[in-house]
Amino acid sequence: MFDNLSDRLNKVFRDLRGHGKLSEKNIQDALKEVRMALLEADVNFKVVKDFIAAVQEKAVGREVAVSLSPGQQVIKIVHDELVKLLGGQAEPLELGGKGPAIIMMVGLQGSGKTTSSGKLAKLLTKQGRRPYLVPADVYRPAAIEQLTVLGNNLDIPVHPSKVDQDPVTIAKNAVLVAEKSNYDTLLIDTAGRLHVDENLMAELQNIKAAVKPAEILFVADAMTGQDAVTVAEKFNEDLDITGVLLSKMEGDARGGAALSIKKVTRRPIKFVGVGEELDALEVFHPDRVASRILGMGDILSLIEKAEEVVDKKKADKLAKKIRKDAFTMEDFLDQIQQIKKMGSLEQIMGMIPGLNRMKQMQNMPKPDEKELGKVEAVIRSMTADERRKHQIITASRRQRIARGSGTSVQDVNKVIKSYTEMLKMMKKMKGKSTGMGKVMGGKKRRKRPKGLMR
Repeated sequence: MFDNLSDRLNKVFRDLRGHGKLSEKNIQDALKEVRMALLEADVNFKVVKDFIAAVQEKAVGREVAVSLSPGQQVIKIVHDELVKLLGGQAEPLELGGKGPAIIMMVGLQGSGKTTSSGKLAKLLTKQGRRPYLVPADVYRPAAIEQLTVLGNNLDIPVHPSKVDQDPVTIAKNAVLVAEKSNYDTLLIDTAGRLHVDENLMAELQNIKAAVKPAEILFVADAMTGQDAVTVAEKFNEDLDITGVLLSKMEGDARGGAALSIKKVTRRPIKFVGVGEELDALEVFHPDRVASRILGMGDILSLIEKAEEVVDKKKADKLAKKIRKDAFTMEDFLDQIQQIKKMGSLEQIMGMIPGLNRMKQMQNMPKPDEKELGKVEAVIRSMTADERRKHQIITASRRQRIARGSGTSVQDVNKVIKSYTEMLKMMKKMKGKSTGMGKVMGGKKRRKRPKGLMR
């Protein structure tokens, strides 16, 4: 989402590196470019004005650190102010109190409320909670059916709502069912409209009064830019929302909604949708997002994603295989599948410090997801013996594998070459003092630094 803004800001900081020291003039020149970059990203004008004023005040009035270059100084100040603008720190859901915790999902039609309800339910399940999905949109065709299908796919119970029922009655009945069945969290998927109207707000206010939700999450489509901020402001005035869930953050939007909505509504962004999959919902961390925008990567999120998808037993088994030079094509395939579970290659690259800047290089191709699919298809077309011993794959077999996988012989050769190069690299790493045994499950495993993960 923030690619264009990130490119613009990094150009500003590169230009600053040519100056020997910070002066009021080069700071003003740099901030003029930062202002233009933020406005082009569709950030609210008043938000941009306040942001630039805060950065300028700190940059001009600050003692110059000997260890930092002018570009690094301004990056640090801009980073700190971006973190403040985005909310300072991650804000958890408030789900305490007696009885089941109730979350109302509100927003305009098409913002992604229903899908986000399913994603949030899955995330809560991972945290040990017992969510109950409640379809309360009786106006949009198939809205109830859509949430029911999502619930079935996730193995999460869904309230049996009917289109001829009153949404307030649906919500009240769902609370009674939840209390009897020991569901500890209700997610009420409310109706939206194509625009804000009095009937919509009156209905939502009635549901709020009837069930007294612990959280009212405004679901905003990040692709709509400042429009989402304007709508969020209206919802906040009428409902006193407790937080924001930004959907479709993985898209090509310029990022204006994410950078404006906290400042305008004074309500935190709590979650962001980062893909179409039902597990593509993340807790919003302002410091990590600020780091991504400024090209610093986000190694903590990368570690969390890896920990979610990596099977500990498999990792230990793989480490032993590497130490014994027994890493096979089957293991290669398994690693590819684990990488795919972590998200798109572009997302992963964006989290690795330094790698995300490669995208700014001229003629640098974007990572191609289809290539991973080709590798999978090629390996799956091999026999079990061939996956264990690639040396037995003859020229005629390579042709058969290519036909069976829908690829070319050149593609098959590429996969085998990539695999053999990986084997060589593993042998080199194994021989070093910081070898693979210490990294991937050996007896001398490195201890994680305190405070790295919560």
